[in-house]
Amino acid sequence: MIFVTGPMFSGKKDYICRLLHLSEEDFKARCINNAEALAADAEDLVLLADELAGKEVVIASEQGAGVVPVEKEARRRREAAGRLSILLAERADLVIRVICGLPQVLKGDPESLPRIQEKAYED
Repeated sequence: MIFVTGPMFSGKKDYICRLLHLSEEDFKARCINNAEALAADAEDLVLLADELAGKEVVIASEQGAGVVPVEKEARRRREAAGRLSILLAERADLVIRVICGLPQVLKGDPESLPRIQEKAYED
């Protein structure tokens, strides 16, 4: 699985579509976007991470780099999103952070993309 993270509106989806030559249809079929939103209502983040790891690409916007929310529920959602990102990064073969449309590889080797893609279709 490829995990892509970075700030909101930083070009994560566009980058992965260019990297993997994905059309909009392909993207919807093979990728999960805005995974951080799923964390808020998840009963079990480990189970959610295991489910998401079955996709070829998972994209999540970084949470927590800004002002700490005053509302308790907003803080809980932010923490859940951050913990989910940690779990996804652990499971990923390749972790890429995209900032201003520029990729930064945090884990893995981009040269392994064909192997990662083959593995996604075996599952």
